[in-house]
Amino acid sequence: MSVVLEGKLGDLSAWKPEGCSIAKALEIVGTRSAILILREAYYGTTRFDGFATRVGITDAAASSALRKLVDAGLLEKRPYQEEGKRTRHEYALTTMGVDLLPVVVALWQWGDTYLQGGVPPLERVEDSTGEPVRVEIRSASGHEVPLENLRVRINKNWRRPRK
Repeated sequence: MSVVLEGKLGDLSAWKPEGCSIAKALEIVGTRSAILILREAYYGTTRFDGFATRVGITDAAASSALRKLVDAGLLEKRPYQEEGKRTRHEYALTTMGVDLLPVVVALWQWGDTYLQGGVPPLERVEDSTGEPVRVEIRSASGHEVPLENLRVRINKNWRRPRK
């Protein structure tokens, strides 16, 4: 059972996954720290110390991961100042960061299914109904697409970015 690769993509030895969007995404969010910082941002954490403490990483690791997420456009820095203290920055999700939520929820859902012994510690539910929330692969018209019905083809409109 696998995705069907169409056209030139069908011969795996004849092409390289040049410009792979998965590889590009992993350059930004492919570390444990990056994903867990995003988890914390979804949970409402905004301050540097909160990220470092809740993710369980050093200040240097938190600083590096936050800088990378800000530079990539997933988080933005906003100044704040507590009375009598210097101006500092908090971090807020951007639209780009919010749009990554289904990826993080898919990892969470996979971990619940395969790594939690059948009883996950947390549940994802819709606020208004209390119904469970899950990530699925669906077509533009809304029906679920199983792996064996998923096709990948070269996009005729794609242009290799200039270097």
